[in-house]
Amino acid sequence: MIDLISNQELEANGVDPERLHALYKHIQSHIDSGLYPGAAVALARHGKLLAKESFGLARLPEGDAPAVMANDETLWLLYSQTKPLTAAAIWVLLERGVIGVHDPVSLYLKNFNRNQKENVTIYHLLTHQAGFPNAVVPTSVWRNNELIDDAVCNFELEWEPGSRVHYHASSAHWVLAAIMNAVTGEDYRRFIYKVVLEPLKLSGIWMGVPDNIKHKVCGAYERTESGEHVVLKDFAGDDFRRAGAPGSGGFARPQDMAMFYQCLLGLCGSKTIVSRATMRYVTSNQTGDRIDEFFGIPMNRGLGVHVRGHTPVTRGLGTMASPSTFGHGGMGTSYSWADPESGVSFSYITNSRLSEPAHSLRLDRIAALAQSAIVK
Repeated sequence: MIDLISNQELEANGVDPERLHALYKHIQSHIDSGLYPGAAVALARHGKLLAKESFGLARLPEGDAPAVMANDETLWLLYSQTKPLTAAAIWVLLERGVIGVHDPVSLYLKNFNRNQKENVTIYHLLTHQAGFPNAVVPTSVWRNNELIDDAVCNFELEWEPGSRVHYHASSAHWVLAAIMNAVTGEDYRRFIYKVVLEPLKLSGIWMGVPDNIKHKVCGAYERTESGEHVVLKDFAGDDFRRAGAPGSGGFARPQDMAMFYQCLLGLCGSKTIVSRATMRYVTSNQTGDRIDEFFGIPMNRGLGVHVRGHTPVTRGLGTMASPSTFGHGGMGTSYSWADPESGVSFSYITNSRLSEPAHSLRLDRIAALAQSAIVK
């Protein structure tokens, strides 16, 4: 167990050490029972990283390669936890007046009005209302920005933009990446680094992991009905690791994700990327009580994150979370969130996808344990 500060200091920061250790014990029980090979968590409050812990194996043995233990430097695949990183760079462009939230995408991508998409706006992209949730950018073009632009311009609508809320697993964020490329003249990965990761000094978050540190990357697995963890080949290869897909390809240490959300709360001193006014707007519920048709419940969508709100059930943020808590999850594996009321941010990441309803149930338990550790 690796707490960054003593129990006395945890208590001074309003964290109950026994309840925090109960969270660790609960996660360790998951590892022991084979629910997933490895995991890591981090908790921060009022601008300070208070605790972090790693559990189990980062990578299972494969062929001649031995198992690798998880540690503080393991880079965990974020899957859709990548989306707020991409959204944050878009917030910067919105605040600078480079783009407008209700601007049509075709204002920046000249060929985007192909296939009757002239009514799609940046707002639609960020709130999962764009109308092409199942559109795909082929992996073969992920490193070629010109081909990415052409691919997203060829997307076809499945329904009228704004008429439905339906999670866009990757398509909307490829469009956001293409917009960044177009308006900045820079590769979107470089731009995210320059306006989000570098100003916030988040050295443990990567949009595309270079070869010289690939040994730090965890495995990507899925738990089968028999309890076996099998490699998710689409998320495990070198091409995927290098690509930095804008909606699913980030890698990070949970301590950096916890501090990313601390900075979004405005608790990191001078380390900020957008104003409090912008944060209030992008973390406000833009979709009301409308059902997200992918999840079957309201997701209280902000612009790039979702919010707890007042619905009876939620996904990932925890049933007991304050209404203003916001964050994002990653494909059946993980969640990170921030609570403006308590000043707490928390990141929980595992390396094996779990099917529903088991995944949502474990997330709710994990969030409740983390939230219950905050006692004052």
